[in-house]
Amino acid sequence: MTAQTDVVELILKDHRRMEDLFRQMRSVEADRAAALAEFADLLIAHGLAEESEVYPALKRYKHIDDEEVEHGEEEHEEGNKALLDLLEVDEVGSEEWDEKLEELVEKVTHHADEEERTILNGARENVAMNRREELGAAFAAERARQLKANCGDIGNVRDIVHGK
Repeated sequence: MTAQTDVVELILKDHRRMEDLFRQMRSVEADRAAALAEFADLLIAHGLAEESEVYPALKRYKHIDDEEVEHGEEEHEEGNKALLDLLEVDEVGSEEWDEKLEELVEKVTHHADEEERTILNGARENVAMNRREELGAAFAAERARQLKANCGDIGNVRDIVHGK
């Protein structure tokens, strides 16, 4: 198994990076605005890549619950909305910023935990490694394409949240 291309490992790696960025966004010593910019790109690219390349493929497996996959998509929408709410706060580190950050942390952490327990464990148990590597390559390519397109830009996030 190669962790570089296994879709499960790639998704888990992104989840751990998001946790690191949450710690930076909470830290008064860190460059919180830079951490938020990286987080915005990562969250949007990760979610769009999952929805276009991973979730549709996983729905074809009988031991992976379609409802969990659809629920994952709904949670992406909630996370994107919470991200937009934080991006729209004028002053980094203000009381409002901290409040919106905690709402974002809660939404994304809940989704990542649930996704890891249901969808990813299901994929690990039921999807052959060669297929997971194919999905991983497709996920990584779409994620890279989104990152290159500056997908975490506030205007793009706004368009995604408002369904444009």
